[in-house]
Amino acid sequence: MRVEIKARNNDELLRKIEEKLNRDVTEVYINLRPTKIILVKILERAPNVKVIGCPPSLYPKVSKKIIKALNQMGIKLVPMNHARGRPKKYDPATLKLIEELIKSGKTPREISEELNIPLRTVYYIINGR
Repeated sequence: MRVEIKARNNDELLRKIEEKLNRDVTEVYINLRPTKIILVKILERAPNVKVIGCPPSLYPKVSKKIIKALNQMGIKLVPMNHARGRPKKYDPATLKLIEELIKSGKTPREISEELNIPLRTVYYIINGR
């Protein structure tokens, strides 16, 4: 099981680790630099964890001793790119469908009504891609 834990500071992160982690967790993503205290807490709460992820910008700041110790225990500490910003409202399949409908000769208004997408959004997708 994969668990994502995001916090603004280490205290909040430690509290959330206590709440969210259990024996079933095998992969953890944290958005702060993994310190010794944080990693010990993760290992206490999720002893079966195999992968711990952190942002790529923070990975170089982690002690090499910590990375080596985790590797000896069979745990990988890896930099993970995590999606940022607002999630996309329409999936790639819907966007592709809109493109195909335009190519087949449908008007933006017909596409809007057929897919129940605002007309303005259809124009945005057509012109912005």
